[in-house]
Amino acid sequence: MIAGMIEPMDEFVPRAALRGGHRMTLYGWANPRHFPRLPEPKLRYFDIAPQTRVLAHCHWHPDPWDRPTILALHGLNGSSESHYMRGIATKAFDKGMNVVRLNQRNCGQTEHLSAGLFHSGLTADARQVIEELSTVDGLRSIVVAGYSLGGNLALKLAGEYADAAPATLIGVASVSPIIEIGECTRALERRENILYEWNFVRELKKRMVRKERYWPGLFDLTKLNAIRTVRQFDNVFTAPHFGFKDAEDYYYRCSAMRVVHKIGVPALIITADDDPFVPSEPFRSPAIAANPHIELHITEHGGHCGFVGARTADDDGYWAETRIVEFVDRLHAVRDRSTSAASDSDPIAVPC
Repeated sequence: MIAGMIEPMDEFVPRAALRGGHRMTLYGWANPRHFPRLPEPKLRYFDIAPQTRVLAHCHWHPDPWDRPTILALHGLNGSSESHYMRGIATKAFDKGMNVVRLNQRNCGQTEHLSAGLFHSGLTADARQVIEELSTVDGLRSIVVAGYSLGGNLALKLAGEYADAAPATLIGVASVSPIIEIGECTRALERRENILYEWNFVRELKKRMVRKERYWPGLFDLTKLNAIRTVRQFDNVFTAPHFGFKDAEDYYYRCSAMRVVHKIGVPALIITADDDPFVPSEPFRSPAIAANPHIELHITEHGGHCGFVGARTADDDGYWAETRIVEFVDRLHAVRDRSTSAASDSDPIAVPC
């Protein structure tokens, strides 16, 4: 059992000035970060379906097939340029890993690449990328790591694979995953979270306006101005576009909690009790506790996708990013030992 080989994780200690979920979350959203060590990415397009293409920013080492690869997934209204995507990429690349920073459909100014929309449980894109990286690029160790919405996707994907995950997928990791989308949406609607919801809705509306430029007449935007909440947006656009009865039906069916008990690869989950709109109660579900493949860390502090600790000379303090890279490093080391042991036990081939 590989999860049993994973060492205990260092405890998260928040930066003194950032105790409190809102303070930590807003700092993560607003604080500018710079990544001078991260090399320029290679652009890569993945064709998912007719009229559906996604863009990734990739960082490759000279011998990519011999190294672990992180497929990074961003959150709602994020992109491959989100600070945590580049933060993970910098730390992972420094450790000798490849990184593929994937834009979800229509994100990162890619509305022109896909006719349709995207939803919080749409795992087809990541599934296709894993398939192509495995069969075309020959990569042998891939870990999907997601934040928020991307964290739900990573866990849902692993649950959908269950015991039939491709051999190249050695694990998944998630930070502040929205594993019960309905509960997260209700939490977002609380008065104290009005700023977050306003920001999410504003960006969703902007995206639909951009979609209209590239795909005129495909969506009815007459109700767009009246939308004030994420739930209203999903009732008007997301749910009907994908054939869900309504937003609640969409939230229930697309939450990773429906399949988390089926996860059969090592899975790291990091979330915080003081996350403003991802309640920690679902993470204490028996469905998670009873799954030996899941390593769960619920911290007292951390906010939503924050987890900023003290800065040191060689660490910028973004704790969750470092923990993901360590997790991938350990999984790859186990894969290497297993592969080496299997090779040693193979019969020696005698040339004819």
